[in-house]
Amino acid sequence: MEPTNLRYHEEHEWIRVEGRQATLGISNFAQDALGDIVFIELPKTGTVVTAGQQIGEVESTKTTSSIYTPVSGTIVKINPDLKDHPEVVNSDPYGEGWMAVIDLSDPKQVDGLMTAAQYDTFLASNK
Repeated sequence: MEPTNLRYHEEHEWIRVEGRQATLGISNFAQDALGDIVFIELPKTGTVVTAGQQIGEVESTKTTSSIYTPVSGTIVKINPDLKDHPEVVNSDPYGEGWMAVIDLSDPKQVDGLMTAAQYDTFLASNK
């Protein structure tokens, strides 16, 4: 079961909302499918993003995968530790492996994302 305090996107990103800000990362399913992560490209702070937009890439020993934002807003912080230690996403995708913080332009967008139970059902139906 995925953490229940998060919301999930069909591209396997998660967000944790605190006030008007959302912390973003990739799900345990995504990091597991990617394998050993070796590089992460993240957007610059100050970048204005739109829900569904590609905002970066994750490179692993297997493949390269896009990172999408499930919400619109402005990137206000990125995880500086991922530059030198991208593998932390494999070991702690919901904690130290967070990728960016977005100042939400439309907090109601969160309501359209999946709950943990809905995401688990989504994963089960796509196996």
